[in-house]
Amino acid sequence: MKKIIRKYLPVIDRYIIGKYLGTFAFTLMIFVVITVVFDISEHIDNFLQSGSSVYEIATDYYGGFIPFYMNMLSPLINFLAVIFFTAKMANQTEIVPILSSRASFNRFLRPYFISATVVFIISFYANVYLIPYTNKLKITFENENGFNGNGDPTRSDVHMQIDKNTYVYLQNFDKTINTGYTFIMEKYDGDKLREKLTSDRITYDSLKRRWSIMSPDIRYVNGLKETRIRNAPQKDTVLEMHPSDFIKIDNEYTAMPMAELNATIEKEKLRRPEFLPAIYYEKYRRFVYPLSTYVLTLMGVSLSSRKVRGGIGLPLGIGIFLCFAYIVVDKFATVFAIQGGVPPLISVFIPNALFGVLGYYLLLKAPK
Repeated sequence: MKKIIRKYLPVIDRYIIGKYLGTFAFTLMIFVVITVVFDISEHIDNFLQSGSSVYEIATDYYGGFIPFYMNMLSPLINFLAVIFFTAKMANQTEIVPILSSRASFNRFLRPYFISATVVFIISFYANVYLIPYTNKLKITFENENGFNGNGDPTRSDVHMQIDKNTYVYLQNFDKTINTGYTFIMEKYDGDKLREKLTSDRITYDSLKRRWSIMSPDIRYVNGLKETRIRNAPQKDTVLEMHPSDFIKIDNEYTAMPMAELNATIEKEKLRRPEFLPAIYYEKYRRFVYPLSTYVLTLMGVSLSSRKVRGGIGLPLGIGIFLCFAYIVVDKFATVFAIQGGVPPLISVFIPNALFGVLGYYLLLKAPK
């Protein structure tokens, strides 16, 4: 293995790759430790009140918390790491001999992009496969131990289409007894109302997986003719809805594996299409976000490869500013997709597209 590496990777490539990955890993670990310390200080009361053991907190909560933030911060930490060690190389006049030895700037970039590919593969795998699983651990722990406050976690005034011709409405839901109040179900034939059922109470049987509609009032409509049954006997039926549809869960889509996310998309196309932009954005982001590793690497090298007065302070300061700018643009892209009417596939590319253009400009201005 060493012979193959030495054959295809010259000394300077191995040197830059070692600097890149070493600085990236070290910086990422520092940020993760700082993040965990701040999170412990913020949630220490929740941990004490939950009665959970240290092992449960470490595996269930921080087993999801740490991978999530490592993955979220990795492109930005990667950017700062590239700026840091490249500016240090430039300050120590290590880059000038490389470029003076007939090596083009593109050739100088090769070990950077080899390293970026390693980070990209890890980030891609984490986004698509690992993070949904670890997020589920974290979100489940938070919901079970009241991390999201003591407010009512249920949705109210829920309108939903459960099949092609059936629409339902539920005013409120009590998750402790799986009971909803003020339930209305309407069945249509095209645009014509054929049946309307109203009930003060509806209960879900988790063992039989069916709903019990208590004393419903039922109206049957056939053109101008209408038949009404008041206080009909209890009606047990299977409906394409579940108590979880009436419970608010923060970041629930980030905790869904890809197969479940795709199934949710197909289900929500009929039931609650207003939720589709958020789901599509989450799906596309898992594939697109890791690409920021290449964009930010290009920006970092181009920005810090020139020797400047003051050492690495100026490039590092500019890098921190650009990190905050990237986060702001990324948040705006999320708002554009979910609330602004911009197609999620376009929104998810906005940060990488804007900073890719900036990276290309910096590349043209970089010392050759």
